Amino acid sequence: MAVLGVGGVFIKCEDPDASKAWYKDVLGLEPNDYGGFDFLHSGTAEAFGPGGRTIFAHFDKDVEYFTPSQKPFMINLIIDDMDAMLARLKDKGVALEGEPENFDYGKFAWVMDPNGIKVELWQPLAPPG
Repeated sequence: MAVLGVGGVFIKCEDPDASKAWYKDVLGLEPNDYGGFDFLHSGTAEAFGPGGRTIFAHFDKDVEYFTPSQKPFMINLIIDDMDAMLARLKDKGVALEGEPENFDYGKFAWVMDPNGIKVELWQPLAPPG
């Protein structure tokens, strides 16, 4: 028996339809037949090899990393082109939370969704090869 990964993230919100519309319009996600959004693990593995993964981590209750969100969690979404996403966000009039950052494990940028949830956008680095 083994846990293989995160099977979903489910969020209560005041206006689910408006939230789904924001994720579709702003981030370009396409809804599935059940009203959510699917991310096939094979797509991430194909694009980033072992560099693409789902992180499940706990933070100290006083961490500032999720600020300005007041929620006790943050969503990290894997993207394949940070420059194109930043251009899309600018075109949609969506402000970034802080400045984009680059690390040896990927590129990052942050936005707030309409529910006050901080969304971390992560473009993993493809492994050298």
